[in-house]
Amino acid sequence: MDTKELEKFCPWARRELIDAVDLRCHRFALDPDGLAANPADSDVVAGRVLSPQEKAQRAKLAERIGARGYDAFCQEMAYTWFNRFAAIRFMEVHGYLPSYVRMFSNSEDGSFRPDSISCAADLDLPGLDKTEILNLMVKGDDEEVFRRVIVAQCNELAECLPEVFGQVDDADALTLPDGLLNSSEHSVLYHMVEDIPEEVWDDVEVLGWMYQFYNAELKDAFFKSKRKASAADIAPATQLFTPEWIVRYMVENSLGRLWMLNHPESHLRDRMEYYIEPDAEHEDFIRVESPEDITLCDPACGSGHILSYAFELLYAIYEECGYIAREIPELILTKNLSGYEIDPRAAQIASLVLALRAREHDRRFFRRDVRADVRVLESVPLEEGETGLPKKLAEELSHLGEIGSLLVPTDEDMDVIRAELASRAGDLFAATTKDGLEGALETCEALRRRFDVVVANPPYMGLRKLNNWYAEWTRNNYPTVNSDLYSCFIERSFDLTKGKGYTALVTMATWMTDKGLLGLRQQVIEKHPVIGMLKMDANVMPIAFETSAAVFYNNPEPGQMRAGLFAQVSQEELNESRSLQSDRFSSLSTHSVESQVFKQLPDSIIVTNASDRLIESFNVGQRLSNVIQPRVGIQTGDTARFIRHWWEVSRYVGMGHIANQTDNSHGEWVPYKNGGLFRKWFGNDDSVIRWGKAGEVVIGKAADENRKIMGLPAECQFKPFVSWSEYGLGKTSFRLCIGNSLFDVIEPAFIAQEAVQTKTLLKIMAFLNSSVAGSLTSVLMPGRHKNVRKMGLLPFRESPGYDGFIAELASECQTESKLDWDSLETSWDFKRSPLL
Repeated sequence: MDTKELEKFCPWARRELIDAVDLRCHRFALDPDGLAANPADSDVVAGRVLSPQEKAQRAKLAERIGARGYDAFCQEMAYTWFNRFAAIRFMEVHGYLPSYVRMFSNSEDGSFRPDSISCAADLDLPGLDKTEILNLMVKGDDEEVFRRVIVAQCNELAECLPEVFGQVDDADALTLPDGLLNSSEHSVLYHMVEDIPEEVWDDVEVLGWMYQFYNAELKDAFFKSKRKASAADIAPATQLFTPEWIVRYMVENSLGRLWMLNHPESHLRDRMEYYIEPDAEHEDFIRVESPEDITLCDPACGSGHILSYAFELLYAIYEECGYIAREIPELILTKNLSGYEIDPRAAQIASLVLALRAREHDRRFFRRDVRADVRVLESVPLEEGETGLPKKLAEELSHLGEIGSLLVPTDEDMDVIRAELASRAGDLFAATTKDGLEGALETCEALRRRFDVVVANPPYMGLRKLNNWYAEWTRNNYPTVNSDLYSCFIERSFDLTKGKGYTALVTMATWMTDKGLLGLRQQVIEKHPVIGMLKMDANVMPIAFETSAAVFYNNPEPGQMRAGLFAQVSQEELNESRSLQSDRFSSLSTHSVESQVFKQLPDSIIVTNASDRLIESFNVGQRLSNVIQPRVGIQTGDTARFIRHWWEVSRYVGMGHIANQTDNSHGEWVPYKNGGLFRKWFGNDDSVIRWGKAGEVVIGKAADENRKIMGLPAECQFKPFVSWSEYGLGKTSFRLCIGNSLFDVIEPAFIAQEAVQTKTLLKIMAFLNSSVAGSLTSVLMPGRHKNVRKMGLLPFRESPGYDGFIAELASECQTESKLDWDSLETSWDFKRSPLL
């Protein structure tokens, strides 16, 4: 799908609709100043006498504004109208509107000349008074005709799609923007019709993309800020639309796998382009006779893209089993699919997407009064002392709109809620509290369900960005996986999945290697082995991080199948529309690994492309950190102030001077290793740091200046070391410094203490620059960061009889590399160009 026009249109439409709703609120004195001057029961506002209907509408809106806050109300109404407009536009393009009349466009040429105006008097829509419509048409008041038709159309659709449309005539109609028929630069409907080609509306996937782009500015603004995430921030900041090919890979190898293992004769595999045949002989699985028995859940469903494709695959299964076509959509929505979401607007779209999928296969679906099981996990505010619930449970329910499906209700929680409800039976004065408790009980019952298949793209947000309450709750409830929300969701998804079921998740790939998630990897190896994974380079998903789409097998018994089939996906393998085509998928190089093998690797890291021999090599010799100390370098807290290129300063200490000084009076500027491009053996010596005596300039004044710094112990200063650039793609290169320099946090180093001889240092550098170490490094640190601790985990083995030879070769390589470096004019030992 070409999303360029959507990417431009949606953020712009958000701003325009918020302004339009705000304008309507001012017109009816619903803004804070207007309400202060004109109470909710006023008959006249801004010199205008309100009709009884307008007065009732205004009173309802004033109540909602008081509860939500004015800005939040305007934003809520803006996205509500945006959802409604997008839904109507999609349905008119596909001919799904009950009247079969285009509401926003012309059926002949698709332009913004709505058919609904010319035939308004013939429309049979609830609340549409034909006499009044005829009078307005005679007067030529097309704008008012159009407003009434839209309101009536929304009311008709509210009967079958209440999550999106509600009942507009009760209050929302008052906020419907003015100038709907304008073709000006501010007209949202005009640009929705004219700027977005009709072919973009071909698939219901368009609604998910619109949701993502609508929130794009909110998401960017949050991550640029330094604030902690409030309850309102979490949903827009963590939503990420999942590309279709990744959805298909996950659903086909979980839901599709379950069906094929139960029914190997099925032709379902013919339509699953990303399906990998399982080893059915060695895999136990949940027994499924009928498609009605399968349950699938997305615990963070967003706009419903995963549920949408699961619907399509389930439809094919039902169809193959001989079910009547018009009965299948209702069966899928009532028996098979469930979704949880904390964002009401995303849940609206998910419900709409599933309803439109159903309508695609059943022309009368909108008349069947069937609802998708998409549950909004909203906070249940319970005042302290209002109920007898334990403090922890009451707090969790009041923050449910933040923690969502991460909440794990216990048997005790259920019992105490039921007891509280029973104690309030017949109490007319506790109706509000009773309603809250009933909602809490229903939600907790839903969260205690377990499913055959769980598929999700969970939210990504580090613990440091969460607000204080949420961060503390996460530490207490997910103690071994709380570095990020996504890792908490991995553990929670395992809990939501039945034994022998499948969990399929697309997440950041840091869970595979980060030290802090060792406990999660141990769970995966022992209880939830990976049976299939696509490890994806940065930007394969539309984020600048490496990601993984993994399918896990839940709770295997000893001796059951635990091998996984791994593949790597790079950006080069995607087509112009950022998709991995099925033919490229089938040609990916795959690697099969038994989960227990990962125990042999440091920190039990999970890798996708390591050979058995490479994995075994980690158990040879000793850790490199036992031979030489790896250290993180200096962080000044103000790079622009303290670090320069050597040619930018008037005074600095030359390369050969520092090592011979013992009084730490190293001058004002000293040589400094500060990262750089790929370069082995020697080089990237072009920076100096304003150090002073014993670091007094950088370190000494940091506290007074409120700078966050990282120092370097005196015993590690101006020692021989082998350094590398901590950040970068591709291979890592190592360089030797003879002991006249300091080094930065972005160029950490192995530091030679007194016991480490120069020959040993050269030998270590030779090993680190070898192809073997390069392979081992790529296994330990497949991402962009080459951190100190993991460098120390590299295996190192002595080579008796070859030590002198290796050190001599390394010395020659360093000499040649230095000569090459000194041929550059930016080298401080530059003498003359080799070309002269």
